[in-house]
Amino acid sequence: MKLLKDLLYGVRLKDVVGHTQTAINNVCYDSREVQENSLFVAIRGTQVDGHDFIEKAVIAGAIAIVCEQMPKNTTAGIQYVVTRNSAMALSAIASNWYENPSQEMTVVGITGTNGKTTVSTLLFHLFSELDGASCGLLSTIDVKIGKESIPATHTTPDALSIQRHMRTMANAGVKYCFMEVSSHALVQCRAAHVDFDAAVFTNITRDHLDYHGDMNSYVKAKKILFDQLKNDAVAIYNDDVKHSSSMIKDCKARTKSYALQFPSDYKTKIMERRFDGMLLSINEQECWSRILGDFNAYNLTAVYAVAVELGKDPLQVLTTMSLLQPVEGRFHSITGKGITAIVDYAHTPDALKNVLKTIEILNDGQGKIITVVGCGGNRDKGKRPIMAEIAASHSD
Repeated sequence: MKLLKDLLYGVRLKDVVGHTQTAINNVCYDSREVQENSLFVAIRGTQVDGHDFIEKAVIAGAIAIVCEQMPKNTTAGIQYVVTRNSAMALSAIASNWYENPSQEMTVVGITGTNGKTTVSTLLFHLFSELDGASCGLLSTIDVKIGKESIPATHTTPDALSIQRHMRTMANAGVKYCFMEVSSHALVQCRAAHVDFDAAVFTNITRDHLDYHGDMNSYVKAKKILFDQLKNDAVAIYNDDVKHSSSMIKDCKARTKSYALQFPSDYKTKIMERRFDGMLLSINEQECWSRILGDFNAYNLTAVYAVAVELGKDPLQVLTTMSLLQPVEGRFHSITGKGITAIVDYAHTPDALKNVLKTIEILNDGQGKIITVVGCGGNRDKGKRPIMAEIAASHSD
């Protein structure tokens, strides 16, 4: 139980009707989850508007309402709080409800069209191995709290779920949390009150244009993560890709670059490519990796940069990186009876092209390349013919 006034700390208020000394037993933005003495936050979504469910929430037991527009019909004894952005308010309220757990651990956010899952998962395993520290992971695949694993439903959960998971992590003694941060989540303010200590930008290519409308809006969405970094945080960005300079423009945090092509703070060269791994030179130190693909050379460089920037010994990091296994479903190789199958979650044209180009290099004309590709869901249908053309041009 917490007082409404304490939950509203950090929320920009336009109007308050009622008493903020009211005791709150539960916070929710889904009217079906309202309990007695709940705080209901009305959010305008892409499918439904939470303001249409305010009356239902009050009938179900809500004692306080946070909204962007005061209802025409108010109920006596109910506290109404009006704010400009209910989604942003929910982010602050969720953090306050769970007592700001992100401040109790080192949090690293990873954003980009491709590579988020690989980088965040590899960081989780790397830091778990480096010094035996208990780590947390919020990814597309699952939520990990130490050795416990919970299936994930979204790349980045809603604001309440993020803070709930982080509170569980903090209570379990987690020291490092690695988190995928999607463009949807950034626009919808789900991670607005997460205290990030580091952020990684992997790349940006066509994706989610059904939601963002155009590439400029998509880039601006990704940039939100870097705009919210503190002075003592670090922003790590891929300097070989478009829009990298846009990401760190006016960023308060210190910035570090990584690349394979251009001079950078963390520079990698691919020395050898084989089906069982590749030999890398990272800042002129060799590292053998069991993880395949030029695109994964970028991901591994990002992982190395994060570890070093967070104070880990470079040589120890490289040694431990050589033991890391490929992330499930990310260029996962299965070999048998003279056939090699590659399973990869290549959901964008750029990702598919990178995977097939890597296979072409490794195959070296020795066998036929057969590709099965699909685009699940009804999002961004415009990328489907592009991906079909890429598959056809790089396959037998």
